[in-house]
Amino acid sequence: MIGFKRRPGRLVAATLTVAAMALAGCADSGNAPPPPLPGQADTSGYDQIIAGSPVADPASIPAGSWADKIKQRGKLIRGGTDSGPLFSIKDPATGKVTGFDAGLAAMLAHYITGQAGDNTVELVATTVDTRETLIQNGTVDAVFATYTITPARAKKVAFAGPYYNSGAAIMVKADDDSIKTVDDLNGKTVATEANSTAVLALQKFAPQATPLLFQEDAQCVAAVQQGRAAAYVLDQAILISDASTNPAVKVVGEPFTQEPYGIGVPLADPTAKQFVTTGSRRSTPTAAGPSCGRPPSARS
Repeated sequence: MIGFKRRPGRLVAATLTVAAMALAGCADSGNAPPPPLPGQADTSGYDQIIAGSPVADPASIPAGSWADKIKQRGKLIRGGTDSGPLFSIKDPATGKVTGFDAGLAAMLAHYITGQAGDNTVELVATTVDTRETLIQNGTVDAVFATYTITPARAKKVAFAGPYYNSGAAIMVKADDDSIKTVDDLNGKTVATEANSTAVLALQKFAPQATPLLFQEDAQCVAAVQQGRAAAYVLDQAILISDASTNPAVKVVGEPFTQEPYGIGVPLADPTAKQFVTTGSRRSTPTAAGPSCGRPPSARS
């Protein structure tokens, strides 16, 4: 279930509600763009909401600050992926990346630069192992990647948010009814991503399970499909995203941990977190965007 932190005046709270509406398929009437070509996804409602999101007051972007560097560059460099359904997925027909995390990055880029469009965000591929490093060395401005806030990570990077609350859950083959709860994982081989929070969750809640570690989400899903692992444990939101496009697997039970997602920004530059979390107090909204529907829920 999405868990918004509704604090008045905060960019993270204000923009995420709008982004959720976009992902729920909201669209406004008016000057609609041309229809998509055959084989292309219709992202007109999504694009309208990003273009109608707030733009920062120039006074809120001091010279030399984290946000000013992005504004001068004219684009936000985002760490993340392009293979996560619902959160950040590339359309093979157009190369356009859309989704919940992708939309948040686009809204932040619009907030800072005042511009909307695919060229306002540059995506740099990250993994669980590389996210902190790419933030620390300045390769990316921020990471939007179902990025769970933990005390260990917070020693290396700063987090704005949380903007979404997920939890560790279980994926199995679609025809497997033997695993329903985390207790059922004991004695079985369970896939997960190395260095993810799910590794510690397995050790704590299913100590007799045998972890099978991979670097990428797709490898874990394949291990379940191929029978090399009885189950795959990771954030419920990610597992549901996978299962939404793969009928060979399903998500079972309820989350057994709390996984708050945040936007990762440089710890060494305190203006980054401060701007993302409090900047909209001085923001000037553009033309009103669509307003309909409700945020999507993550349910098994």
